[in-house]
Amino acid sequence: MDKKLLIKVAALFTFLIAGCTNHQESRKSELALIKTSRPAPIELSNRPPNRSIGYQVREQINKIDGIYDVAVIEGKKDVIVAYKVNHLHRFKMKKIEKELTKKLDNEFPEDKFIVSSDYKIFLEAIRLKEDLEQKNLSNEEAEKRFRKIIKLKKEMT
Repeated sequence: MDKKLLIKVAALFTFLIAGCTNHQESRKSELALIKTSRPAPIELSNRPPNRSIGYQVREQINKIDGIYDVAVIEGKKDVIVAYKVNHLHRFKMKKIEKELTKKLDNEFPEDKFIVSSDYKIFLEAIRLKEDLEQKNLSNEEAEKRFRKIIKLKKEMT
């Protein structure tokens, strides 16, 4: 009786330990849709320091009521701005997007903004940032993914 109980306890303990381990590294992108991630802006092109606008864009967007998270990716001329809207403000998404686009175009007239509240665009931006941080992408591959995100946004509209 004691051997059977000991085997059952050992098997149960083994299953518990195996179930609690995480064999893969968790990525921020897996939680990006649930939690606020506040990623740092990504700069794909080598802009002069006075032309890098990622942090300024993020600050401007954070001032808008209803937006709680934003991802900014800077290309050579295009800037992708993906943001998340508070649940209670989802009925005003068109108005928020219009206000945001107008504000960015007035503040930074030399850049073209692609603005999206779509979660898929936000998620792709987070994944691109993670891959760049982990050095999984070359600059050419990152630029291709940047163009792919822009194309995805245009297809959705």
